[in-house]
Amino acid sequence: MANEARRFFKLFSKNIKELRSPAPYEVNGLRVICVHCRHDRFDHGFAQLNTALLSFLNLDFANRSANILTCDRCGYVHWFNKDIRRVRV
Repeated sequence: MANEARRFFKLFSKNIKELRSPAPYEVNGLRVICVHCRHDRFDHGFAQLNTALLSFLNLDFANRSANILTCDRCGYVHWFNKDIRRVRV
């Protein structure tokens, strides 16, 4: 039983590490390539798209978010208003 638990946690931690590491992505079926250095590995994140009116009313949480991909090599940030998909290597 202890061996099975150890094996489970080892596999679980490996999968978590893999999900957090830089990876290739696709947007609308097209592979994303960095426009600055031509690298193809990115870290995924989100950025809030603030508007003046909602910020004035202190309702920033109601604004939409954009997907951002940060190049793992040069740090260039790519913004996307569409859904992105992580590509399995």
